[in-house]
Amino acid sequence: MTHTKRHALRTLACAAAFATLGSSAWAQAWPAKPISLIVPFPAGGTTDVLARALGQELAKSLGQPVIVENKPGAGATVGADYVAKAKADGYTLLMGAVHHTIATSVYKKLAYDFEKSLAPITTVALVPNVLVVNPQLPAKTVAELLALAKAQPGKLTYGSNGTGTGQHLIGAQLEGMAGVQLLHVPYKGSGPLTTDLLGGQINMSFDTITPVLPHIQGGKLRALAVTTAKRSAALPDVPTLDEAGLKGFDMGTWFGVLAPAGTPRDVVARLNADMVKIIHSPEFRKKMGDIGADPIGDTPEQMARLIRDDTARFAKLVQEAKVSID
Repeated sequence: MTHTKRHALRTLACAAAFATLGSSAWAQAWPAKPISLIVPFPAGGTTDVLARALGQELAKSLGQPVIVENKPGAGATVGADYVAKAKADGYTLLMGAVHHTIATSVYKKLAYDFEKSLAPITTVALVPNVLVVNPQLPAKTVAELLALAKAQPGKLTYGSNGTGTGQHLIGAQLEGMAGVQLLHVPYKGSGPLTTDLLGGQINMSFDTITPVLPHIQGGKLRALAVTTAKRSAALPDVPTLDEAGLKGFDMGTWFGVLAPAGTPRDVVARLNADMVKIIHSPEFRKKMGDIGADPIGDTPEQMARLIRDDTARFAKLVQEAKVSID
């Protein structure tokens, strides 16, 4: 072997060794700076509340600040697109939700692929949605509400936190199953939606329990039914839509954390381990119970399966409800 070849091989070997050491050292050093947790809705909604609760504990666990940033718009797709295009280094994360699996079918063109552009870390919680009405509306049961809706087709309004989100689809599903026509009013998030619902600008919503629970408990909003298959521990006296006559109705909202695709596996594994430990801690579970959320804390593989299954399930519902955005 010539001197030149031996020198070249030594150079390559050294380079490979340094690369390995560099990668290992980088992985050990992570996180070396603050982490951004992107919330694709305005402050005040369930996604925001969960992100801040998790971020606070995660900052202690990782030894770096976790900064919650709100990037709302286009049914949660603006925030998802931002994270999908971020550097895959573990410093930009998304508090995703079921809405993103719906958006895949609702939007004809998305700048990202939710299943391919983002890497699941863990599902944080499942939160039931609840059908709430402004007390000025003379309906104390689901049956009474549907009778009003049938008498005034297209007059009763329901708000959602964006076209193509879970709340929108729940409304569309109820219309189809009950044979009524409601008027959909989309908002950028639960905060502005709840303000208008309390003010009587809209008649009802199918929001998650978290932002409306204090108003239900305070008598400012009336809960008629929850949208999941079983009753919520936070509202044990409120029936399910299935119990109220819409047999088989079962739609809730899950929330989970994702990173840009290509994020190092050891970083995803570290985030998963720390988050799952937090989610299953008694303190965090109590926090979740107080806001009507059921903590989950699963593996990246289990979350990926949930995303696949829901994307397929909602594609069918979106087609049946004829919901589409250019």
